[in-house]
Amino acid sequence: MNSIPTPTTSVSPGVALINRLYQSFGEEGYHTFRKLCAPDIEWVQNVGFPGGATYHGVDAIIEGVFNGNARRWEGFGVEIGEILDAGCSVIVIGHYHGSHRDSGRSFRASVAHVYDIREGLVSRFRMFADTKTLWDSLPATSA
Repeated sequence: MNSIPTPTTSVSPGVALINRLYQSFGEEGYHTFRKLCAPDIEWVQNVGFPGGATYHGVDAIIEGVFNGNARRWEGFGVEIGEILDAGCSVIVIGHYHGSHRDSGRSFRASVAHVYDIREGLVSRFRMFADTKTLWDSLPATSA
């Protein structure tokens, strides 16, 4: 009987890094997240995103982005659809989901993340999201 070789899939170092980064988002204290990011990381969220701004450094990201999202939304998270290796960058395509804490309205918004990698660490994040869907979940007085 002939055996058919099983195809192997190798994951690039950049894709492996970003997989670890997403796994670290829910970690208490964000110890792994801190180890995977360059000290001078730049984190760019759409200006139209609630709380959107450019953050510099891990502490600013944890407070402004992760804690900010937790304050605004219940169950905020990202569903990854695709992870694409682009050499010195990794592109993630997926959806945000959650519900606004004050309005109770839920959302599912398309998103693309672009991570730039320098010396094995994430040096920059850029987010491109369907901000209208997110704003539609906010209370009427917020719009």
